[in-house]
Amino acid sequence: MSKSRLGVPPAGAAGMAVAMVMVALPARADTCPPSTTCPTTVTFTVTAVAGLEITVPNGPVALGSGTPGNQISRQLGAITVSDQRAALAATWVASVIAAPAGFTTGGGTAAETIPAGAALYWSGPATATTGTGTFVPGQVNAAAAQSLDVSRTAFGKTTGSGNNSATWNPTVVINIPVQAVIGTYTGTVNHSVA
Repeated sequence: MSKSRLGVPPAGAAGMAVAMVMVALPARADTCPPSTTCPTTVTFTVTAVAGLEITVPNGPVALGSGTPGNQISRQLGAITVSDQRAALAATWVASVIAAPAGFTTGGGTAAETIPAGAALYWSGPATATTGTGTFVPGQVNAAAAQSLDVSRTAFGKTTGSGNNSATWNPTVVINIPVQAVIGTYTGTVNHSVA
């Protein structure tokens, strides 16, 4: 091996070693022969815009008037469930119940109260839907109306995936007791979704 007068390798050999290090090829994910498919895996994320929510009409909603021993019946207005969870199993149940205090007038004494059980509810079919799956009314018609003294299913979605929505316009029926006193009665009909 030849040495310079100072005992170090000739400059040419050192230069070659440096050059070899600097031209190292970048790492490759895959190497494929000619005329074959050479795959690269890619990933991305789908996120949800929002969650699950229910929209109800602004009140007060006037149902009309009637006499003791008769009925008052009127549609409440559009109720919409919007499911923006982008879920694989995008199912939900909307529930409805009247406030336990019932419907009161004047001072809200016993004589001035119509109980929550005197109110009936039927959802009817959906007036609009979006997305895939099965949308099911809680009460398809007037014959299926249910009292609101306990929680009832107003509407539901039992199958499907991804974002969706449903709108319905339920009917509220008030059976006015024969002992009811005159006055304008106020109460609440409460919807929720889960």
